[in-house]
Amino acid sequence: MNNLLTQKIGYYFQLLRWNKPNGRLILLIPACWSLWLTPTAPPSLFMFGIIILGGLFVSGAGCIANDIWDRKFDKKVKRTKDRPLANAKVSLKAAWILLILMLFLSLLIVLSIPQESRNLCLLLGSLSLPLILLYPSAKRWFEYPQLILSICWGFSVLIPWAASESSLAGGVTLVFCWLATIFWTFGFDTVYAMADEIEDKVIGLNSSAISLGKKSIKTVSFCYFLTCIFLALAAFKANLGFIYWPFWLITTLGMQREIFLLSSRSKSIKSSGLHFSNQVKLGSLLLLGMIFSKVI
Repeated sequence: MNNLLTQKIGYYFQLLRWNKPNGRLILLIPACWSLWLTPTAPPSLFMFGIIILGGLFVSGAGCIANDIWDRKFDKKVKRTKDRPLANAKVSLKAAWILLILMLFLSLLIVLSIPQESRNLCLLLGSLSLPLILLYPSAKRWFEYPQLILSICWGFSVLIPWAASESSLAGGVTLVFCWLATIFWTFGFDTVYAMADEIEDKVIGLNSSAISLGKKSIKTVSFCYFLTCIFLALAAFKANLGFIYWPFWLITTLGMQREIFLLSSRSKSIKSSGLHFSNQVKLGSLLLLGMIFSKVI
């Protein structure tokens, strides 16, 4: 009985992707960029904690919505055929219950935000929710579904800023942090889509990797270049100290190195996964520079 329960919980963790920390970290990193670029940084432990929890619950909801939409297609794709809904380890009813639970927990997180910030965060959360739930369907009707995901990711910058500052009057710093997140997300998710490119064409699904074709890698390179430029401008306006800039330089060079390595590898699940993992490390390095700049 205990083994069966443990196994079932494991399937739920897989459905939430909580067994794959990189996917959660790559959402939380821009949220933390935002927190550490605010005028009131460094954030309190309470603020940091609720943003982390909120990110886990919202991303979990997004993953479940994605698998509900794609459960029939996932069976036909090598990378996704073993997902719990695709292989029937989790029922559709259980998936819906878990989705509702994640949305409820996300709402509780927003309601725990200090009162002066709560209404704005509720508004931003309400605006983001339709996009998060409908994003998976974009593969069916939009040639660049990764752009929809990027806009969803952008809320991971806006909500922490609003929670911390009680407004979106962040000026250049907030705008450039938001734009950096948009372009970074489009870049790494385009690479992620490359692993499924052949199978997606057969099934009839869209992706930026398919739509861009041979221009994919150059486009990702340009997205990473803009990401670093925008974060440099955001950091400059936020008056980050000198210690931030070596981290920024290493990250900027590292992102372009990843493009060079990507060009020399064949498109595969392994190479896309490695690129994704390295983007988590590079994004974390930028965050580390911001933290050191604020606390040292």
